[in-house]
Amino acid sequence: MWTCLRAGRMRGLKFRRQHPVGPYFLDFACTSLLLAVEIDGAGHYDKAGYDAERDEYLRELGWVVLRFGNDDVVLRLHAVLEAISRAVDGRCSPSPRPSPPRGEGDTGTIL
Repeated sequence: MWTCLRAGRMRGLKFRRQHPVGPYFLDFACTSLLLAVEIDGAGHYDKAGYDAERDEYLRELGWVVLRFGNDDVVLRLHAVLEAISRAVDGRCSPSPRPSPPRGEGDTGTIL
């Protein structure tokens, strides 16, 4: 997974590995988009409560958390990368109130 995310390989974005946020460490994080990618191994199956609490903490800070199982990464990497790409699109969508085009609203006064 790191090979696919590092060095701007995911749409030119910078991802970090084991990035700290509060008391937690994110497996992979794009800090510019507040997008976390978590890869869960078999040990996570009995930690659903912990993961839910952790995800809620991150959401309160504005993060979007994507979770994938180890099997998904190993057996369906292309699908995982597509899901991450869709999440990037969602975080990069145009602002609902874009800036006016250059010149619009100008009074014509030069200072």
